[in-house]
Amino acid sequence: MEIFLPPCRTKIIGTVGPSCGNASTLETMIRRGMTAARLNFSHGTFEDHLHNIAAFRSAAAAAARPSTILADLPGPKIRIGQLASDPLTLEKGDEIILTTDDMPGTASRISVRYKRLSESLSEGDTIYLNDGFVELTVLDVQKDSVRCMVVSGGSLLSGKGLNLPGRKVFLDNPTDQDLEIMDFALAEGINIFGVSFVEDASALVKVRDFAAKRGKTIHTVAKIERAAAIDNIDSILDEADAIMIARGDLGIEIPIEDMPSVQKELIHKANERCRPVITATQMLMSMVEHARPTRAEVTDVANAIQDGTDAIMLSEETAVGRHPVTAVTTMAAVAASFEQRHSELLWISALREELKNNLVRKQISVADMISLNVAESVLALDISFVLTSTVTGMTPRRISRLKPSSWIIAACDNEAVMNFCFMSSGVYPLIMDKKTKPWHESVVEKLKLQGIISPGDRVILTEGQFSGPRGGTGPGGTDTMAILTL
Repeated sequence: MEIFLPPCRTKIIGTVGPSCGNASTLETMIRRGMTAARLNFSHGTFEDHLHNIAAFRSAAAAAARPSTILADLPGPKIRIGQLASDPLTLEKGDEIILTTDDMPGTASRISVRYKRLSESLSEGDTIYLNDGFVELTVLDVQKDSVRCMVVSGGSLLSGKGLNLPGRKVFLDNPTDQDLEIMDFALAEGINIFGVSFVEDASALVKVRDFAAKRGKTIHTVAKIERAAAIDNIDSILDEADAIMIARGDLGIEIPIEDMPSVQKELIHKANERCRPVITATQMLMSMVEHARPTRAEVTDVANAIQDGTDAIMLSEETAVGRHPVTAVTTMAAVAASFEQRHSELLWISALREELKNNLVRKQISVADMISLNVAESVLALDISFVLTSTVTGMTPRRISRLKPSSWIIAACDNEAVMNFCFMSSGVYPLIMDKKTKPWHESVVEKLKLQGIISPGDRVILTEGQFSGPRGGTGPGGTDTMAILTL
């Protein structure tokens, strides 16, 4: 058991694609701060993903890190078909036909992979392509085609997304393709799934039930990218294990000027409900081409961390960008720099104050009471590490959402819980045998041998000693906190 702490407590999820789909590059990315791999099943074949899974697992083994993988399901995303030539440029003022016929796309006619396109649209509606960079207005709707005018032109590639903000989309969630992908991913031992375009909790229930019928227990990440999801966020958080703020599609579905406040609200709600939250899309977009990010992108990353996000995600930057290793290195450096100043920036103080107010009103649970005391003790006593035993992963999650400045070492009972703990900020999970000797002694010995802690350092220990075997909340949860001087 070696403990290799990443350069920052904020977790970094990197999308694996052609630019980094080899073990050597991925190993370097892991060592530079990438803690989980995202497989984007909207692109590539199963053969491509098999290769990427093997490459990432090989890289993680070489770096002596767990190989946490997030399988991102496409969901009911509408996409254009194959273009005759990539890229295709659409000019402002041009007329173009969107057709459900399968044909090579040109500047005058583009196929759309959605048979009920005409049912979703009316004259005057707005259509966005390529994450909103291309805007069309509907001029006329026919049975199998829609005539449009280009309002805002731009470049387009095969398979790019098409958004119909405010219009009903007649697609099931999860789709048949999603379920086929789940079968593939479950067979490969993946148990964390991103569920795209959720509007309410029903899609999450269906995905979980599908896995359960195959004898698998999974963790679901609800991707928030539809306006309806914001309206139903409470019920979604009840069902989801985590959420992802997928700002590409969400920024089209809602007024773009509302995006910053919505992001902050979603992060806060997820933290309140003890759900890890991932902030995603275009965080370092300029690094697809350039070796340095813009100042605005760096500030965007820092602001998401200040808001309380657990993880920040790279998409095109690592999947198809020219500088995948540099993108991870840059993101980790920004996160580490910002984390060093969290106390003076009043980081996550609002959530701590809420728990303190609940304490005054005598409406606080034992688990919340312990997590609050841990966070306050870390702040007051210069604690080196928090050591917590967990069955479900909930105790380290409760502590993590308060963003203490100490690493949280989580002793887990199984690999699935350990992998999901890697989605929470500041949590470093380990698989441990807790039956032979006091487990925390083994962790302390290893930290001492590696020179990470020294005699006289303080650590916090949390356990469930008196209430039974269950972890997390309710009877049988964590009920004990101790401060140990080494």
